[in-house]
Amino acid sequence: MHKFRSRLTLIFILLIGSSVLIAGLFMAQVLRDSHIDALKTNMLRELRIILVTMDWNRAGTEAEQVAYFTNQTNRLRDSADARVTYIRSDGKVLGDSDHDPEDMENHLQRKEIIEAQQTGVFGTDIRFSSTVQRNMLYVVVPVKDGSQTRGYLRLAMSLEEVEASIKRVWYVLLFGLIAVFLIAALISYRIAWGITRPIEMITKVARQITNMDYKARVTVRKKDEIGQLGQALNRMADSLQVQMNRILEDESRLKSVLDNMISGVMMIDRESKIVLLNRSAEDILGFSVQELLGKKFDEAKQQFEFTQLIQECIDMREHIRDEMIFYYPSERILEINLSPISLQEDEWAGVLIVLHDITAVRRLERMRSEFVANVSHELKTPIAAVKGFAETLLAGAMDDKETAKSFLQIIFDESERLNRLIGDILELSKIESKRIPLQFSPVHVHAFITNCLHVLASEAKKKSIELDMQVEEDLYIEADEDRLRQILINLLSNGINYTPEGGRVRVKVEAAFPGSEGSENERIRMIITDTGIGIPKKDLPRIFERFYRVDKARSRSSGGTGLGLSIVKHLVELHKGTVRVESEVGLGTKFIIELPVIQY
Repeated sequence: MHKFRSRLTLIFILLIGSSVLIAGLFMAQVLRDSHIDALKTNMLRELRIILVTMDWNRAGTEAEQVAYFTNQTNRLRDSADARVTYIRSDGKVLGDSDHDPEDMENHLQRKEIIEAQQTGVFGTDIRFSSTVQRNMLYVVVPVKDGSQTRGYLRLAMSLEEVEASIKRVWYVLLFGLIAVFLIAALISYRIAWGITRPIEMITKVARQITNMDYKARVTVRKKDEIGQLGQALNRMADSLQVQMNRILEDESRLKSVLDNMISGVMMIDRESKIVLLNRSAEDILGFSVQELLGKKFDEAKQQFEFTQLIQECIDMREHIRDEMIFYYPSERILEINLSPISLQEDEWAGVLIVLHDITAVRRLERMRSEFVANVSHELKTPIAAVKGFAETLLAGAMDDKETAKSFLQIIFDESERLNRLIGDILELSKIESKRIPLQFSPVHVHAFITNCLHVLASEAKKKSIELDMQVEEDLYIEADEDRLRQILINLLSNGINYTPEGGRVRVKVEAAFPGSEGSENERIRMIITDTGIGIPKKDLPRIFERFYRVDKARSRSSGGTGLGLSIVKHLVELHKGTVRVESEVGLGTKFIIELPVIQY
């Protein structure tokens, strides 16, 4: 912009200077011409006066004429203050005030003589005189005798004075031009500043807008064309700021949606490069954005089948849906949807890939199938027993009272077992669907444990099993008392059932302070231990599954439904707690439950 201002100032200076210089040249030329015209007029007047006051038709020999006319021209020189020359009609110089006529060449072809011949009045010329070595003004009038031209009388005057005057004019013009240039420079710079400063500000603001600073504005002080340009730029910046804010908001929303989507989203452009990858896609594929973004899909470290599927979509340009097992970073089942992208009808833009992790869905489907199969099996066993013994009674066993009584007892026990099984299934279904609202209230732990042990005392006494508790007196917890009792009785019943006669089942409750097991608030820890048969290590991860039994024959003989521990796990989680198990075969089992003291 400084260069532009300098150029603009220079243009103004050149325009003004050129105008002044042209005007000076014109003035000097006009002054010179007018001065010369005045000299011509005066010289012509003097020539006419000389013609009428003297006799120029002198007869005699040529030598006599030369002497006579030379004498006359010398005499006239002082009065005319000019060089006087008399030229015969044939061009011979007969007299000259400044030079010997004999040494002078013929003047018939001189411009002023030719002009006088042609006009018959006078002739003029300005030229450098080789005789006197200066610029001269020549004025000639013809000397006539009647209608016959006898010769020509010429006055010649030096132009030194004219040239000196013109030189003085040039000096004045030069100094004036310098002054004008200085004044023009100041005025031009001021004008250029006034023009370029607003443009410079507008350019600066435009550059800031180009650099995405949409808050930049032009300060408009005038309402001229530049002011209108500044206002237009401000309106454009306002519009751009609104649009960019809207774009940024939409981009932020889209980024938030993509980052928080459970499904993985991946986009491949027309050059087969990966251009988009959300956080879920990173987790699913096991690679970060930095590792995959900008790479071609067939060069990225991806499963071969997945790469083939992408290539198939690019070749066919049709939607493809498929399921595939991925083994990295962990084994999982993915539902893959590939959709071709077109910006216009025939313009291919790439492929959009959506990855759904359906491992949990398939596992739930498998668990549902296993659950139905297990329920069917568990229901079928008591029903088959009831049906079989009923048929036996109907076939005649009713006549034997002892046998009939034994069979009826079996039918009763199996129906009770069937009733318990159906009740546990319904209970588990309600718990899993979270249709059981928990009623939280303060529970005095010592009294609560004492009551639970009292309920099971008779059952433990049958097997001579010792029930023991170790609980602090002033320990309280906020919980649903009925559900907490269901948890504890289930675990105590299991301990009694799987502990041989003469064994021991103990309940210990202690405080677990913040920081224990990653807890955020104060918790209590319930530990239920027994001296039973124990659980093999291979079975420990699955004991909380529905219908899972370590020893199926013994579980059925004990009257268990296989749903107790699953119910325990769900009820503990509803209390925002955790449950885990430790066991060694032949030494016993330990269930450890941690629950928050206060429910939030």
